[in-house]
Amino acid sequence: MITSARRAAVMVGVATVLVAGPAWAVPQQAPAAVSNSDLAVVRIDPEDTQPGGVVTVHAFVSNLGPDRTASPMTITVNLPRGTQPEGPYFPDDCQVSPNQRRVLCEFPAGLGSKRSATAQVPIRLDPDLRPGQTIRGSYSVSSPDDRNPSNNRTEFEIRVAETEPDA
Repeated sequence: MITSARRAAVMVGVATVLVAGPAWAVPQQAPAAVSNSDLAVVRIDPEDTQPGGVVTVHAFVSNLGPDRTASPMTITVNLPRGTQPEGPYFPDDCQVSPNQRRVLCEFPAGLGSKRSATAQVPIRLDPDLRPGQTIRGSYSVSSPDDRNPSNNRTEFEIRVAETEPDA
């Protein structure tokens, strides 16, 4: 025979399970909803640079809208052969790949419509590059918010300048 005290304890236990639910059903924080944004890269060629010199790649990204971004975006700079990254970078938490051929820079959510962001990646040219030569790299942007991937990548060129005679 079940006593009324025991019946009450069982009912409280059942009610707790029904209210709290099983552990696997604990609500998880939902990811931010993506926005309707069109991120586009704009080609900017770095200055002509002498062999052994340093030049900064400006990886320029514009949000063509219509919405402000709701997710972070990553700008990836693929370095030309005959170069290597040389910080400091902007933003300062950019990450260099183990093979030194790629630099990834993450920007937070919130880039407004008709606004831009620029990753700045200084690179050093190999001292053995031939003056007059043109070297090519690229940069791209990625984000869950971007609705138009056709304008997410561009190439850039660096012309290897003549070395100045020693003064």
